[in-house]
Amino acid sequence: ASILQYAMLFLAGYGLELDDIKAFRQWESATPGHPEVGHTAGVEVTTGPLGQGFANSVGMALAERHLRARFGPDVVEHFTFVIAGDGCLMEGVSHEAASLAGHHKLGNLVCVYDDNHITIDGDTSLTCSDDAAMRFEAYGWHVEDLGEVADDLDALEAGLRRAMAVTDRPSLLLLRSHIGHPSPDLTDRHEAHGNPFTVEQAARTKAVMGIPEEPYWAPADLVAAYRVHCAERGGDARSAWQARFDAASVDHAVWHACWTATGLPGWETGLPTFDQGDKIATRVAIEKAFNATLDLVPGLVAGAADLTSNTGTKLTGQVAAGPSNPGGRQVYYGIREHAMGSAMVGMALHGGVLPAGGTFFVFLDYMRPAVRLAALSGAKVVFVFTHDSVGVGEDGPTHQPVEHLATLRVLPG
Repeated sequence: ASILQYAMLFLAGYGLELDDIKAFRQWESATPGHPEVGHTAGVEVTTGPLGQGFANSVGMALAERHLRARFGPDVVEHFTFVIAGDGCLMEGVSHEAASLAGHHKLGNLVCVYDDNHITIDGDTSLTCSDDAAMRFEAYGWHVEDLGEVADDLDALEAGLRRAMAVTDRPSLLLLRSHIGHPSPDLTDRHEAHGNPFTVEQAARTKAVMGIPEEPYWAPADLVAAYRVHCAERGGDARSAWQARFDAASVDHAVWHACWTATGLPGWETGLPTFDQGDKIATRVAIEKAFNATLDLVPGLVAGAADLTSNTGTKLTGQVAAGPSNPGGRQVYYGIREHAMGSAMVGMALHGGVLPAGGTFFVFLDYMRPAVRLAALSGAKVVFVFTHDSVGVGEDGPTHQPVEHLATLRVLPG
């Protein structure tokens, strides 16, 4: 999927050129082995570890729904699409995130499951016999098995359009694909997952496809036509949106503060102050800060992994975000630390919200991949970790985070 994303960005004219494609996975290239947000134009999130992008997409869909309820569908209304593979759905974070998305009835989220039955070790029958359709139906998703249509663009679009018409549930489209197709050597072979084709294997595949035996074949007229089409369509869509935005009754100061994840002018004047010697738990102090600036930091959306009151992330007078209250600023993530972390990264990189989420410091163990990716991608997320003192010792060694501060400090950024 990494090279697929780069190929599409090249065709669409996002700034990548053939020399960038040729430098795939090379040091200091614009096309690293796993796409990185902020490094390559058009890349929305840094996914890397399997399952993270899927969980990010749930956060992006939550952010879109929140902003649509807040500012109106004339200025915010779009879908979040995600491509996931067998490995993504094996990772545990996919369970947490899919459960959260189903509970929130995110009809603006569509996942295409690239079901090619292959992982690095071999056929998925080695390790997995899940029924993905039943699993996601149990989460409350709309599920459709598209079958053997991986090369049928009309069937693919029709399936996507049907999923987009389901507004009360997220959608999973099962797409039975064949890795390495149409290679006569490596179709449905696990070697095609990560190993480059030899020159001979590439030549035989090109012969099947009827394209010239030419490295990086990209006809200039085709590329130019593709880019003109994308630019014109994108330009028209942008102009239409700008007209709707100009006509909408949007508070521009609030809009700007949300999309920059900052405060309105003078926001810091509302912060509480404490005298030296005051005995106040830090989690109580942060909750006072959150609530004192709630109106002046309009993008703030706070929650916790079943520890809202315990971690100081309870917002005064806010009802729970959910299907009946999509604009709610209090998010209950449930006992899903990993999904919470990953969803908050998706929310932050979507933009428009400043997500804050709390849990006990020891449960950093459950969400460290998301925290690390937040640091690597520069996602503006507020992670609130509490219960980090020796006083937690009464809960026993499992709840004593003696090494976790060192863990956080070694994360880049």
